[in-house]
Parts: sequence; C-alpha cells; structure tokens
Amino acid sequence: MADLRHQIQIAAPPGTVYGLVSSAQGFSHWWAEDARDVANPTPCVELGFFGRKTIYRLRPNTFLPPAQASWQCETGEEWTGTQLSFVCGRHAQGTLLRFTHANWRAETDYFVSCNTTWGELLFRLKAAAEGKGRGPLFTAEALAY
Repeated sequence: MADLRHQIQIAAPPGTVYGLVSSAQGFSHWWAEDARDVANPTPCVELGFFGRKTIYRLRPNTFLPPAQASWQCETGEEWTGTQLSFVCGRHAQGTLLRFTHANWRAETDYFVSCNTTWGELLFRLKAAAEGKGRGPLFTAEALAY
C-alpha cells in the first residue's frame, strides 16, 4: 500500500481549518465547486468533477473537532478503499495541517498525478482558511486556473 503525505502551515486557528475539511460546504471553498451532502442510505459527501463524469463519494470516518477529520473513499477507480486524513495541530502562527491520502493499491501514474494535485489543493485550502480564498481548484465542469 502507498500513501501520499503533505504538511502545511496555515495562519488560522484549527477550528477554521477543520470547518473546511469536514463537510461538503467546506470542500466547496477550495476543492470542488460541486460538493454535496447526500444520504446513501447513510450520510456521505459526493464531489463531482467534469460535469459529474467523475464522482468521489466520501464516507465520514473519524471526526474529532477541531483536531481531525478523516474520510473513507467509496468510489473512483484508484480512490476506492483509500482514506483521506486531515490532522490539525496548533502552531505558533495558527495550524499545522498534516494530510494523508492513504492505502493506495499501487504507485501508478495517477497516484503521482494526485500527489501534485493535492499540493495545489492544500495551498487553496490555506488561502481559504486565511481569508484569501481563490475558490475551488475544480469548477463543476473543469479545472480552474
């Protein structure tokens, strides 16, 4: 199994960061414009990409406000069975966020591409938390620039 790991300092309190990583509404500020809460039959979040040609369904896993939010990925060819973990620790200037996208089956080209994308996503998350939001990386139809 392979894991993607990132760490970023954010000049905002952990509660602010936690709000952006623990709900569909939070994700819509920095990740995907098409982020929805759904009941399927239990609550989950769906992120739609490219006119919903790709949908990632995330099932809540561990939520310990304001310190940790983790999600189990239920859809996506290579995402199924992976886990997203956002751990918010206190830092002198606000929050030290440790992110892991864990349990990939293999280090494929898509895995490597996702690592690059997560780097950009975390800088968008940082901007949103610091009140300098640039919007989500993915609009409903395309990749934003």
